[in-house]
Amino acid sequence: MLGVIINVITVIVGSGIGLMFKKGIPEKVSKAAMTGLGACTLCIGISGSLGANSLILIAAVVLGAITGTLLDIDGAINTLADQVEKRFRREGENISIAEGIISATLLFCVGSMTVTGSIQAGLTGDNSILITKATLDLVSSMMLASSLGVGVLLAAVPVFLIQGGLVLLAGLIAPFLSAGAITEMTCAGSLLIIMIGTNLMGITRIKVADFLPAIVFAPVIYQFLPLFEAIYGMLV
Repeated sequence: MLGVIINVITVIVGSGIGLMFKKGIPEKVSKAAMTGLGACTLCIGISGSLGANSLILIAAVVLGAITGTLLDIDGAINTLADQVEKRFRREGENISIAEGIISATLLFCVGSMTVTGSIQAGLTGDNSILITKATLDLVSSMMLASSLGVGVLLAAVPVFLIQGGLVLLAGLIAPFLSAGAITEMTCAGSLLIIMIGTNLMGITRIKVADFLPAIVFAPVIYQFLPLFEAIYGMLV
């Protein structure tokens, strides 16, 4: 768990630094920075979504959207975040705590480094990938917190839970997460990051949290795709 703990610390430290800078940034500059951050997030999402199997991506996103909407994941997160916002949100601030948490969590946790690094740490005790990722997240959290606020700092909790869970369950999930499955999971997550980018730029107001199950559906569909193809071949 050493790599996970280091990663959480870098997110907290980076977010703290970003929040200090945020206090002295004029609103006009903050809005411009938000647009720039959205464009960069959009670019990250597009680059990460390349190489996906279109059929798997479509199926995962549709099933994820249906599941997330029925479970009202976005509503649940916002209900919890409302309690935090009453304490931390400043007068006139447009970015919600929930948006900061969701955006930061996806940016920190979606990607092959999170999955492979956590599994490697759990199976072999080698934390090198997670420590490298922690260094990147230190810089990312500074920039995110300066625009998205305290929600980025609070994202340290889901980062710990997600990466820690992967480390502890590495022996169980490793057989089901081949390189192809991780690729599809990353692509589905990257599509959600694209949604975050358009939200940050003010183009859309998508409830990204409701699409989170797509990240789980993508590797599952990948594993069963050969079976679906075989059944389809028999029927045709």
